[in-house]
Amino acid sequence: MATIPSPHTFRGGIHPAYNKALAAAAPIRELPLPARLTVPMSQHLGAPAKPVVKAGDTVAGGQLVAEAAGFISAPVHAPAAGKVVAIEETLTASGRACAAVVIETAPEQVWQPLPTFPEWRFTDAKQLIEHIGAAGVVGMGGAGFPTRVKLSPPSDKPIDTVILNGAECEPYLTSDHRMMLEHAAEIRIGAEIIRHILGARSLRIAIEDNKPDAIAAMEKAFQDTDGDVAVTVLRTSYPQGSEKQQIFSVTGREVPRGGLPMDVGCVVENVSTAFAVFDAVVNGRPLVRRVITVTGDAIAQPANLLAPCGTLYSDLVAACGGVAGQAAKVISGGPMMGFAVSSLAVPTGKTASGLLLLSPKKISDFSSQACIACGRCVDACPMRLSPAELSQCIEADDIDGAEPLALMDCIECGSCAFVCPARRPLVHHMRRGKAVVMARRAAAKKTP
Repeated sequence: MATIPSPHTFRGGIHPAYNKALAAAAPIRELPLPARLTVPMSQHLGAPAKPVVKAGDTVAGGQLVAEAAGFISAPVHAPAAGKVVAIEETLTASGRACAAVVIETAPEQVWQPLPTFPEWRFTDAKQLIEHIGAAGVVGMGGAGFPTRVKLSPPSDKPIDTVILNGAECEPYLTSDHRMMLEHAAEIRIGAEIIRHILGARSLRIAIEDNKPDAIAAMEKAFQDTDGDVAVTVLRTSYPQGSEKQQIFSVTGREVPRGGLPMDVGCVVENVSTAFAVFDAVVNGRPLVRRVITVTGDAIAQPANLLAPCGTLYSDLVAACGGVAGQAAKVISGGPMMGFAVSSLAVPTGKTASGLLLLSPKKISDFSSQACIACGRCVDACPMRLSPAELSQCIEADDIDGAEPLALMDCIECGSCAFVCPARRPLVHHMRRGKAVVMARRAAAKKTP
């Protein structure tokens, strides 16, 4: 096992103030079990899960409460034992509505584990993939793509390199950082399970150079791992944690426009996802909880909380001593790719990496002005797009003009909006344009 500096770095990107010191030193703390959990059916990319329980049912912790509703979907399990009191509509952090199973948690907790595979090294890859899918494991560093699907590339797309993503480049967030410090051994086992399933020769643990303690922890955990294994130290640059940019930084391979990591023989998995794979395979625990960074200058006690999925943001804030002063902006996730929320009555899910509370002094005037054609957004874009041109097409409702400009390649990292002197809402325009394209494509598939 070696530690090597990244031989490459991606084009573009930015260097925002990272503000990670607020929570980086806070050990993971388990949140006391809330009296009520609102468990969304859409905690992943793809079709929402379909409830298999009804109001009045008693459930054990870990019990299946919703089944996957398609190939790109994931099941949902009860984070805790209790009584189902309702199945109702809720709003997720992104503002989208979905069904939710509301559980009134029980004083005495009963757990229903999944099967375990202590001899996973000698278990067929397909069986492990099915088990990981049944455990509801999804990507925990981004959109929540079902891990079962990512671990099932076509036979003509062999994977030779697994990249374990520990970059955590989003400002303020430290949940992955703490996971690497406190659960390096479990992450290693999860990474080895992933490598075993894919038959990959190489394993790279990618961490930015602003986390020397995490680098040391992962070096120690992986020091006696067999084969081509290395910790790759990345240059700190946003969005270094983005999949395609990280693949280039680690391997020098460029994912083709419109392509996927498997097109260049790579699979990227977040360190927390690797832990979830370990937990499912070795401990028989479905993905029903995660570490969430609660931080910002408007929270009394920044923390990294291990919370069950379905916990309301209000419960997280209360566990951190409440609001300090005035919270002028509340963001689910980080400041670059997160979503502003108008209420704390929003439930967490499998992809909820952080909750950010900012005071008025941290909020700038975001009144938008006309584009001045300065080109800064083009320089900053890590996908080599022209955000100004794209946004102008979308503002004019010219989606047909935006799509050929590689609109769907936008990763919504926010680098363009960060550098824009006219403070144009570029990411908002990109998301709106992409939503229109995806809706059109979905409608076209349904048309006979």
